[in-house]
Amino acid sequence: MAINILMFEIKEAEKQYLEEHPFEGYNITTFEECLDEDFLHNLSPELLENTHVISIFNNSTVTKEVLKNFKNLRIISVRAAHFDHICISTCEDKNIAVVNIPQFGAQSVAEYTIGLIINLVRNIIPANNLIKSGEKYFGGFLGRDLDNLTLGIAGTGITGAYVCKFAKAFGMKVIAYDTKTKQELIDKYELQYMPLSDLVKQADIVTVHLDYMPETYHLFDEEILSNCKDGLYFINTSKSEIVDLEVLLKYFETGKIKKIALDTSPCESICYNCKNLSDKLYPSNLECLNQMEFIKKFCKHENAIITPCIAYATQDAIDNNLTQTMINIKKAMNGDRMCRIV
Repeated sequence: MAINILMFEIKEAEKQYLEEHPFEGYNITTFEECLDEDFLHNLSPELLENTHVISIFNNSTVTKEVLKNFKNLRIISVRAAHFDHICISTCEDKNIAVVNIPQFGAQSVAEYTIGLIINLVRNIIPANNLIKSGEKYFGGFLGRDLDNLTLGIAGTGITGAYVCKFAKAFGMKVIAYDTKTKQELIDKYELQYMPLSDLVKQADIVTVHLDYMPETYHLFDEEILSNCKDGLYFINTSKSEIVDLEVLLKYFETGKIKKIALDTSPCESICYNCKNLSDKLYPSNLECLNQMEFIKKFCKHENAIITPCIAYATQDAIDNNLTQTMINIKKAMNGDRMCRIV
């Protein structure tokens, strides 16, 4: 029997990969849209009845109501690391397997992070804008050599470990914060672990690669950011909610934090796929909307780089991601519990 899969949030590069790599035994139907309660009305009763697997990215919202409509669903495959947009308790009750890709785009995000570091420290974007504006160049744009700077990495999972590797290739001193230390990073790269409060005092550049969970919500708050080293460069390519954007903006506008680069957006599902927002203004959504106002304020500053969550977006990462997605689905179908979140 063929396995019926619905894939949501499919981009053009993913469509091309799926066309070039047919998976025998799987009937795959793709949608560019996100899966949420609104989009359920676009799915036929036949699809809701016969779908065995749904595959989503970051902006779908799989609630209890969504799950109730799929009659024979066996697996939810997340083509990313985060799964906080899925009602896990309902999946447990219905014995629906949830699989994800913890290492998704780790190298790509790490490379992008290094690119942001170089852009910030060497003033590449402001210099480019000056030339494009037609104004005369009278000097300025003085940068720093990376091997004279200390990089503070918050989170030394797969992505953070790559950042550590790349930074050491530039001769940077690297320090780190994490709840779990990695001896192999200490041995190989002379990485020094320390409390977050100490890291922000010592680092010239801080880059965030922590998982988002209740314990890391607004981890970078008033207490932490008020004690950071003057002239700090701050980069976040993880989840926006880890940083209190209001506090970050305050210390950025006073100059204590010299430059920032954010490749995250608060509550991505609201930013990108809420159709009838006025009908959905729950308290959590209101907080996301308030946080987006701070993003708009950052965008007005030349010393801020704001990008739309593209750190992961390379063809190589997407190809590897879809390959791993199909491997996860096959393993879960065969009863392998090692690849499952639930």
